[in-house]
Amino acid sequence: MQQDKDNKGSMTVAEAGRKGGETVRNERGREFYETIGRKGGATVKAERGRSFYEEIGRKGGETVKAERGAKFYEEIGKKGGDRVKATRGPNFYEEIGRKGGQKVKKLIEEGKRAARAAMEKQEGAAAAPAATEEGPETSAAAPPSEPSPGGRTE
Repeated sequence: MQQDKDNKGSMTVAEAGRKGGETVRNERGREFYETIGRKGGATVKAERGRSFYEEIGRKGGETVKAERGAKFYEEIGKKGGDRVKATRGPNFYEEIGRKGGQKVKKLIEEGKRAARAAMEKQEGAAAAPAATEEGPETSAAAPPSEPSPGGRTE
């Protein structure tokens, strides 16, 4: 590497990349990188799907856990929680806990309604073949004809 620096005007690929990145940042600003990062992420998601991100996230997490240990996650979780508490106040956790509890309650109620509807549908399907076996004359689905105003049945 020292040889490369001794040559007039020579730099490593890493140095050239860093210099170019700094120039773009100075000309276009940080938001430029955020924008192209979002666009690139959307393209990758469209091409590879959500599962790709899940997989690389899991692999990255396993690598960090192997290198730093599970205790690292406890420490950064505590730091993050303390930061949120400092910026949003201690009531924030009470608020989101209450909202989460309400959401769970709503989901449970929806699940119970769906289960009842499925049971009723299943019971109705089981009763339907018995009614059709009796024949159309005795079926409860066909009400008897009522006489018309002239006393005739139609």
